[in-house]
This record gives sequence, C-alpha cells and structure tokens, in this order.
Amino acid sequence: MTPSRTHLPVTGNTRRPEFMLILGSSLTVIAILAIVTFLLIREHANAMQSATRSATNIVQLINADVLRNVELYDLALQGLVAASQRDDLQGVSPQIRHLVLFDRSSSARFKGDLLLLDKQGNVIADSSLLTPKPGNFADRDYFQAHVRSSDTGLFISRPFKPRCDCPDADEWRISFSRRISSPSGEFLGVAVASMRLAYFNELLSALNIGIDSTLNVLDKDGILLAQVPMLETDSIGRSYGARPNVARMLREGTGSFSSISSLDQRGRLYTFSRVGNLPLTVSVALSLDEVFATWKRTAYIISGATGALCIGLMWLTLLLCRELRLRHHAEKELAQQAAVDALTGVANRRTLDQVLKREWSRAMRSGKPLSVLMIDADHFKAFNDRHGHQGGDDALRVLAKVIGENIRRPADLVARYGGEEFAVVLAETDAAGALRTAEKIRAAVEHMSSFEGDESPMTVSIGLSTSTAEPGQDLENLMHTADKALYEAKRRGRNCVVSALG
Repeated sequence: MTPSRTHLPVTGNTRRPEFMLILGSSLTVIAILAIVTFLLIREHANAMQSATRSATNIVQLINADVLRNVELYDLALQGLVAASQRDDLQGVSPQIRHLVLFDRSSSARFKGDLLLLDKQGNVIADSSLLTPKPGNFADRDYFQAHVRSSDTGLFISRPFKPRCDCPDADEWRISFSRRISSPSGEFLGVAVASMRLAYFNELLSALNIGIDSTLNVLDKDGILLAQVPMLETDSIGRSYGARPNVARMLREGTGSFSSISSLDQRGRLYTFSRVGNLPLTVSVALSLDEVFATWKRTAYIISGATGALCIGLMWLTLLLCRELRLRHHAEKELAQQAAVDALTGVANRRTLDQVLKREWSRAMRSGKPLSVLMIDADHFKAFNDRHGHQGGDDALRVLAKVIGENIRRPADLVARYGGEEFAVVLAETDAAGALRTAEKIRAAVEHMSSFEGDESPMTVSIGLSTSTAEPGQDLENLMHTADKALYEAKRRGRNCVVSALG
C-alpha cells in the first residue's frame, strides 16, 4: 500500500509564518538593543562632558587664586626693586630704609623671607631682620637665570628647602624673583621672595573632588609642587616631565583627555591649564570609576531590564512558533484524516472527486488523455460472509495495498470509491497504457496469497474509460463509461478487464 501516492489537500505552510514571526521578533530585539545602546553611549558622553566641565571650573578657580597670590608677591618684588634704586635712602636710618624696602611684603600669604641680593649674591636686606644675616645665594637657579638674561622678568624657582636651622627648615618652598639693573642694563642684584608650598596644599585641600582623584600643581619642567592627596611619598620636588601624561599636559598647555595613570595604573580624566602666563600648570585628575559610577549603576539596571525583556520576547516568540507548529500538525492530521480512507489508507471519495476535477481541467488545457479504472472485488459479499467483517476488512486493506503497488507514477491516484470498489486515476495515460496497468493489477490480485481458510483466490473486475477532454465530453461521462465497463466485466464472468472503447 502506498498512501504517499494519495493526492491529499495541501494545508498552509507554517514555515513562512514562523520565519516572519522570528524575523520580526529578532528585528524588534535588535532595534531595542540599538536604541538602549545609543542612549547608554549618549549618557556616557554626557557623564564625561559633565565631569570635564566640573574639573574645568575647579582648575579655573585654582588658577584665579594662584594668580592673585603671585601678583601680591610680584608687587612686593617690584616695590623692593624700585626702593633699592632710590638714592635718597642712603642717608636715612636703617629702620626707615627697612620700612621703605619692604612696605608691600606683609600682604602676601604664606610668605617666607623677602631678600635683596647684590650682584655677588650676598644678602644686603632681609624683610624679617633689620640687620640681615650673612648669606650668599649665588648658586640658586633664580640668581643664575637673572645673571644670564636681562629680560627674564618674574622668575619662579624650582622647589627647595631653606638653608637654616629654623623650625620650618624641612618645609618646601619656591621663590619669586626679579632682576635689579642699572639704567644702562648692568646687573646689580636680585629681589627674591620665597613662598611656602603649604599655600598650595591649603588651597587644594579646600576643594572636594572625591575619592581616588587628585589635584596637582607642576612647574614648566614637570616638577611637582603640590598634590592632594599624595599618591607617592617624597614626591614634592620630583620631576615627572618624562611621564606621558605630564608631557602631554606641558606640551598642550590647556585641555582635557582620559588616560591611564602611570602612578597607580588607574583610568583618569585629566583636565589641565596654564596659570596665566606663569610657568605653572594646574591639573585635576578625576578617577574614571567615580566619573562613571552613576552611569554604570544605571547601565547595569537598564541592561538587565533590556536583556530580560529581549529574552522574554524571544521566549514568547518561540512558544508561539511551537504552538503554530502544533496547530499545523493538527490541521495536517485532520486534513489527512479527511482525505484518506480510514480502513484502507488510500484516498477517500472526497479526495477522488477533487483530484478528478483537477486532472480533468489539466487534460482540457493540455489535450492529453485521462484514464480512469473502476475496480471491484469479485464475490466479496460471499467472502465477507465466510470470514466475517474483520476478515473482509483485512482483505480490503490487502487489496488496496496490491493496487497501490502497481501504480508507479506519483501523479496517479488510488482511492476507495465505496464498499469493495476502488478507483484509479491515471493522468496523461491513453487507453492502451491504462489497459496494461489494469491487466497488471488484475493479475497481481489473482496471484496474491489466498486467505486462511479460503482456497479460492481473490479476483477483481476492472472497467476502464479514457477521454481526451474534448468539447462535448465531461467528467461525469468519463466516470459513467468506466462504471458501465465494470458492469460489463462482471457480466462476462468477472476477473477480467473491459475497456469502454474495446
């Protein structure tokens, strides 16, 4: 038996709906992920921009304070230079001369000593003493700079510790100095004022920039003047000019960039600026972990929620696809049951009618012949009486199997017409070809094994009709002539084939 040759009704294919459903859900998930990713990237950029803006404000605040303080020192130095060149101070008392020389020095914060040096570097006036202590500072960098150049202007020295046994001898300082020249430009000496670097520490410590972030003040050579909080011990006075991040800041002067710190190997956002025209650079190094801390928490929550939403959407899509497949299988099974005879497994009468109409229409278009075989089991009622209904059902199943095995082309159809009667549709088959097929079926049935308890072989009578679907002919006439040929075969004694044209 070959049920596969039965022309069953074609049900809707679920592959395309499933594919479209999965494609739609996938595109939706991709769109959601793209939107969320875009929003997170934008918020990341906003967090960076906000941090840069805040750091820039801090840098500008520090710059303004440093500039004001340096201006006070410079005013004191300019006053000292101007007073040192007055001829009318030579004959006044030491007290008056001291007062005139250092009348502007008291207003500077974190002021150290304000000294007047001659051209050999010897101290000739000291703001803290009426009679200065002997001392020579010709080896200091600021003194050498003014000796070499007459247009140095305000010079800021490298950090140093004072040469004295005073209580603050271990405290770092820098000095501001100006050259004293004669009207002809001859070098006459240097006016120098020292400032304790505690000024920077106090200024920077008053600013709250968070944990793991630092404020830094560097000179033009990358020497560290102040850092809050300190990342390394004994780092004041040490040169960091060779470090990539410091070198970039000194080279660019003002700007902002993110990089990895060479000190603690942590990501930082560096915002920096030159202090006016001074050879000083202020930088704020914000920890990137802190800059993006809020963004990371938000990103985790949004990413988790988005991931759960996308997974849920795909899971529901797969469930729906599964239900579509189950429904398709159920519909296919129902269609199979509606198209197949339950007893024999071949096509039923409903399917036979559908296939006949389709093949008749095709024959009308192509002009090719269409043949129909009507097959009836001989003396089946007597056989059924001898073997019972169960034996009769078994015989019909065997008969359907034998007929199907002798129908080779996929386009041919075997159907149960009713009771013990079967029909075979042979598309594009002429009368001669149909006759050969009919004889083959009759002989196969005659030679199949006898049923248990019955020595008489089962035989069939076959009526054959062929039509070319010419004008004036119809399908009903084709079936009618095949049925008449079947009755003629029975009248001739059964177990034979009669053609309606023969």
